[in-house]
Amino acid sequence: MGCGKSTLGKELAKQLKISFIDLDQFIEKQEKTTISNLFNQKGEFHFRKIEKDALDHLLKDFEPAVIGLGGGTPCYYDNMDRLAASNHTSIYCHASIPTLAKRLMKEKDQRPMIAHISDLATMQEFIGKHLFERSLFYRKATYTMQTDDKSVAEVVNELKKVL
Repeated sequence: MGCGKSTLGKELAKQLKISFIDLDQFIEKQEKTTISNLFNQKGEFHFRKIEKDALDHLLKDFEPAVIGLGGGTPCYYDNMDRLAASNHTSIYCHASIPTLAKRLMKEKDQRPMIAHISDLATMQEFIGKHLFERSLFYRKATYTMQTDDKSVAEVVNELKKVL
């Protein structure tokens, strides 16, 4: 969340001349509702099942594409193991807690999980807790790409080198 995966994914896909698919947007189109509504009306467990099925569909049924996953996607079911078994390359875009906190404070109103956070210190604590809980899953990615203090062009060029 906030590491720039959508921006980076779109630019990488453009340069590779393939599609970019944001998993959350794919789900919203498929379900004809927002992720927030799915969480609020049916709960996280229901959403994570839909998310797993959508990821499976994208991994099996689409042409080559860059797929942007939600920050929680790697942590549920066996999504990372299935991703690895599918012979797709996964990349963890890593940014520091201070970088993520600054970015997310600017867009927190559009993100239901953090909309309630009112100050930078609380945001940093929230991010640190989530990164700690999720790092085991994130570290299963094929590559980890540090994004702090790098331009989109720099990161995309590094990504193209490892692909």
